[in-house]
Amino acid sequence: MIKVAVGKVTYGDGQLPLIGGPCVIESRDHSLKMAESILAITESLNIPFIFKSSFDKANRSASGSFRGPAFEDGLEILSDVKKELGVPVLTDVHLPDQCLAVSEVVDVLQIPAFLCRQTDLLHAAGKTGKVVNIKKGQFLAPDKMRFAAEKVLNTGNNNILLTERGSSFGYGLVSDMTSIPTMQNTGYPVIFDATHSAQLPGGEQTTGGNRKIIPTIAKAAIAAGCDGLFMEIHDKPEQAKSDAATQWPLDKLESLLASIIKVHEAVKND
Repeated sequence: MIKVAVGKVTYGDGQLPLIGGPCVIESRDHSLKMAESILAITESLNIPFIFKSSFDKANRSASGSFRGPAFEDGLEILSDVKKELGVPVLTDVHLPDQCLAVSEVVDVLQIPAFLCRQTDLLHAAGKTGKVVNIKKGQFLAPDKMRFAAEKVLNTGNNNILLTERGSSFGYGLVSDMTSIPTMQNTGYPVIFDATHSAQLPGGEQTTGGNRKIIPTIAKAAIAAGCDGLFMEIHDKPEQAKSDAATQWPLDKLESLLASIIKVHEAVKND
């Protein structure tokens, strides 16, 4: 498997890094507070950490939903997190012409699941030379993700991560853990998104979800051999401006990660 380095964080070498943070940037103060709090927890558990938050949520269920700060404001906040706390940062890109400017600030460009087949976007992200995390579309078979990876690789960039985030089943999602080794057959590290995989998309104006299953599917993914974990985390999930139903509570993060470490150690020693 290819080892992918994000600053001091390395995927594919037996570690279990966490990508975590609020779904969307709500304010500078909130982003810094969340990043600092998550960092303290991950450092205490010796877990590598990458901060995640989106400057724009372009695929909200309703047009009136909060999408995030302006492009420039969002990048400035992510830059502040990186500079003040010294942690790598990740954010989504939705358009090819966003990639270069975003790459000047963040360490990882993330391709949203709904956009994982968008050739121009994948090419633009790849050309930045930064690590590109491609989330598997809910509609896509896991073995087809090799074609998405190839689009980035064709730019000369092999700094690629793949993320499993559930598959459409009726009007909901299911997590097929066999997709993890299937995508690892591409040669790239595979991350499991434990919070988006708990979503319940439906007819409401906001996406619902079942937060209670997050520990179960997270542990299952670790047991299946994933190379990292992705979780959206909030100090007050019920007040979150995006994905309120599935963001993991900050005050329950340490206990969940501690239990996940036990599963990871058992898998490594098997």
